[in-house]
Amino acid sequence: MPRRHLRLTTAPDAPLRTALRDLRTRLDVPGEFPAGVLAEAERAAAAPRLPECDATDIPLFTVDPPTSVDLDQAMHLSRRDGGGFRVRYAIADVAAYVAPGGPLDAEAHRRVTTLYFPDGKVPLHPAVLSEGAASLLPGQSCPAVLWTVDLDADGRAVATDVRRALVRSRAKLDYEGVQRAIDGGTAEEPVALLRDIGLLRERQEVERGGISLGVPEQEIVERDGAYELAFRAPLPADGWNAQISLLTGMAAAELMIASGAGILRTLPSAPDGAVGRLRRTADALHIDWPHHMPYARLVRSLDPRESHHAAFLQECTTLLRGAGYTAFSGGRIPELTTHAAVAAPYAHCTAPLRRLVDRYASELALAACAGAPPPEWVLAALDELPKEMADGARRGNTVERECVDIVEAALLKERVGEVFDAVVVDVKEGEPAAGTVQLTEPAIVARVVGGSAQLPLGERMRVRLTQADPGTAKVQFAPA
Repeated sequence: MPRRHLRLTTAPDAPLRTALRDLRTRLDVPGEFPAGVLAEAERAAAAPRLPECDATDIPLFTVDPPTSVDLDQAMHLSRRDGGGFRVRYAIADVAAYVAPGGPLDAEAHRRVTTLYFPDGKVPLHPAVLSEGAASLLPGQSCPAVLWTVDLDADGRAVATDVRRALVRSRAKLDYEGVQRAIDGGTAEEPVALLRDIGLLRERQEVERGGISLGVPEQEIVERDGAYELAFRAPLPADGWNAQISLLTGMAAAELMIASGAGILRTLPSAPDGAVGRLRRTADALHIDWPHHMPYARLVRSLDPRESHHAAFLQECTTLLRGAGYTAFSGGRIPELTTHAAVAAPYAHCTAPLRRLVDRYASELALAACAGAPPPEWVLAALDELPKEMADGARRGNTVERECVDIVEAALLKERVGEVFDAVVVDVKEGEPAAGTVQLTEPAIVARVVGGSAQLPLGERMRVRLTQADPGTAKVQFAPA
């Protein structure tokens, strides 16, 4: 099950707080920033490297969760004379604040990504930058990497420009508000065009054979002064917003490949055996998958609100494992340049406040667009970046997974022995009596073991809670 960044706005109980503290220790999660790093961040926030281009006249807006303050991206969407669209996408220019080889740079390489815990986050950069000077907060002028991507009437990219510019966001919007405004017909054109462009880009994704899995996401929410888990189905606005980021990442990858130096986000195509297993799963779930129908088209035809469709979509996530970073320079283009889920070359470049590699990707794209060689400090880091990012992503994934496990155990610790309604969303290969169930209420996804019969994939069943221990972050069920 995809996991969202976790947040608790109420104080967790003592066992939960202890378990989260132990998790930080076990994973060697960075603590407070060293004094030297904080001092450099304060100096940089007061005197960043300012660009020559002033683009503060562009009325940019951001779309993020309501509580977010580390805002990496701001956009403005417009129609082009003669047809088509213009996407202007400003990305926080972290390199305007972080000097190569300095304490801030070294600490960012140690942290790699921002980590999200239910009781707070562990940021990649000090808050004075990530939530202050470098964040694209409304009403604040700050340096950015400004992308301009022109699209034709079908949503295909026809021209790309990227340069440093001073920008100022005008509004901080959230997904729910954007969706309501667009659905209600009250959104002004720069916001309303998010739907038009998003739908066109989704159509382009279908034509490429790209895949976006609309699986409901598990999140922690506050309700009536307490916390609980819930499933959140992504809104269409989530997908439209993601398409703008994907568009920019694809443009960055094309620039890098053309210039002969870059760092790509790559994913090999799934092996035939994995696709064959999915076909057997589709048969077991009574999902019609004609042999002539591409996998990507099948995925888009499914409704995650249907239990057997949700189970199949969960199985589909297995084809997305194995993504990594591929760095290259000197014109030596790697054999694998594509990301199988995007179905095109792709680079991470739109979240530099929260992900280390994006700062380097911005520099590579800027150099490629200008027809100049990348900075030496960028080239010097390329060989090590894929491993650093892999280690950081592994730690981030572990944090998100285990935090949900801990909260699940805390919510259920007094209910051991109770019976719940559930849907089987996964059956362990080679061990058909073990797998994963998704409870109807509360929104728990956990392991089920102990039965003698094969689990009915995609079907409902009753399960008994046999274990819920926040100290070990384990929740386990058995067939009732």
